[in-house]
Amino acid sequence: MAFSMGGGGNMSEINVTPMIDILLVLLIIFMVIVPVTPKGLEALVPQPPKNPQKQNQPNDRTIVVQVICPSTSCASPQYKINDTDVNRSELQAKLTEIYANRAERVMFVRGDDNVDFSYIADVIDIGKAANVDHIGLMTPKIQAGQ
Repeated sequence: MAFSMGGGGNMSEINVTPMIDILLVLLIIFMVIVPVTPKGLEALVPQPPKNPQKQNQPNDRTIVVQVICPSTSCASPQYKINDTDVNRSELQAKLTEIYANRAERVMFVRGDDNVDFSYIADVIDIGKAANVDHIGLMTPKIQAGQ
């Protein structure tokens, strides 16, 4: 509050209470709108085997789709499903056939170092179209078994 000194003029002041109320309401609205937990791509990482004797036996339940670049410039990569060569046009049909009668629908994607990520994302989209529930990305550290 201000006191006026002498002169009989009125002194006008801005009432800031309604502005603070509006700011608090806007703050609450923005806090509700902004999501608390960010959603990302769900990633699965293959775990090393607990029994090292079973490591030499191939696991027929694990499906690994490999995206391989035959040369340094990767204009058209090659695709493999568990070391079996597959054309890109046949990839979805093969994955649909593999996962038709499976209860556990988990697939891993492994790409060469010089493969553009758009080819990996394309394989992930093909896997989702083939009704694969969980898709994991394999990294060099996991491949080495560390």
